[in-house]
Formats: sequence, C-alpha cells, structure tokens
Amino acid sequence: MPLQMKLSAITLDCPDPLALAAFYQQATGLEPHPKSDADFAGLNREDGLLIGFQLVDDYRAPSWPDQAVPQQLHLCFDVVDLDEAEARLLELGAGKPDHQPHKDRWRVLTDPAGHPFCIVRG
Repeated sequence: MPLQMKLSAITLDCPDPLALAAFYQQATGLEPHPKSDADFAGLNREDGLLIGFQLVDDYRAPSWPDQAVPQQLHLCFDVVDLDEAEARLLELGAGKPDHQPHKDRWRVLTDPAGHPFCIVRG
C-alpha cells in the first residue's frame, strides 16, 4: 500500500527571498505568506500549497543548459498563450536562455535568481 503523502511546499534557494517571491507573486497572482521576511518568503495557493524562497549565502544560480551548476529542479506553469505569457514574464524580470528545445510547445525561462522554469501551452 503506498504511503499517503500530499505535497505541501516547494522551496527554492535564492539570494533575495522577498524579491523572488515578488516576481512569482506578480507572475501567478498567489498570495504572499503573512510571515514572509528577508530570510524566508512564501506564496500561498488556495489548496494549501506553499511556494517558498529561502535565503542562501553565496547562492550560485543554475547554469542551464550547461550543467556546471545543475538546475536541481524546475517548475512548470500552464499558460493559454505562450507568446503573451513569455512577453509578460520577461517584463517582470525573467530571462530567456538561447537554448529552447521545443519552443512551439513550451518555453524555458529563468527567474531573477536563475532557476529555470517552463511555461507550457495548457
């Protein structure tokens, strides 16, 4: 019988938790956690999932697609219109790596701390 586990949080290391939380808050509309501070910031989803951002001294951003500093994880977000979502995320401070493996189906972007994430036509 499988263990009954419910995902309750995803936490990303970063150099500035409040700034990274602000980026994702603007991108997703999720509500900031009321106890967010300079060491740990979070965003709450209605179903209870928390996306957290924790301060790491000497943080090194992933170097995707190069693996000198591995990405370790990435998030995927469904969007209605890839071009529109990409343009808005770039305005918010996302980066766009040159390497785009399937740009007609999804786009790989990086958040302001360098974490790769995908937007996927949903």
